Amino acid sequence: MSCFLTKSSVGKKVVMSLTGCVLVLFVLFHMAMNLVMVIDAPSYNKICAFLGANWYALVATVGLAAMVLIHFVYAFILNLDNYRARGKQRYAVTVKEKGVSWASKNMLVLGIIVVLGLGLHLVHFWSKMQLQEILGHHACDGVAVTNGAALMMVTFSKWYNVALYIVWFVALWFHLTHGVWSMFQTVGWANDTWLPRLKCIAKLVSGLIFLGFAVVAVVFYAKSLCCGCC
Repeated sequence: MSCFLTKSSVGKKVVMSLTGCVLVLFVLFHMAMNLVMVIDAPSYNKICAFLGANWYALVATVGLAAMVLIHFVYAFILNLDNYRARGKQRYAVTVKEKGVSWASKNMLVLGIIVVLGLGLHLVHFWSKMQLQEILGHHACDGVAVTNGAALMMVTFSKWYNVALYIVWFVALWFHLTHGVWSMFQTVGWANDTWLPRLKCIAKLVSGLIFLGFAVVAVVFYAKSLCCGCC
């Protein structure tokens, strides 16, 4: 089984699909949690306190980090395998393949942008919240480590942060429009009937995630402008 998952091309794609599925579910949860903040900031802060440096949150954080690392490493391996398999053909000029989306041909580049955005997110939030709790601190830069709403306001009061996050969300949208349906195809759950439906579902899921995250950034930037005018 281990050889199948590490040596076989299909096995590597299965690993990509399973880790991708876990990450998509987490992103949906994270998006829903962020929307709570727009509706009721105190409730969001209670969630932040619940998901602080508690043992279950730390276990989940380590697990998610492992999923991201495995997903990214296998993406590089699969792209390297495809590069080697094409051989001299990779230098040939080819016409655009019918039915092949731009996202499907640029998944690695999109993945790199997504990982860079994740790094930015960790610097802005994780390093000032859960990490500070692990270190035994109760506040960072004058903001309580469980006051995610205040930290969000500080972060998205700067236009360039909003712009960087929107670029991240767009890359994530493109990545998921291909990734969501392809993970079902890899495990054999996509036939001629279901493949178009799965592609439609992928667009809906990725669109929901993009809008959910983008709304939070834009709303908090708008709030910061209103506060500045008052």
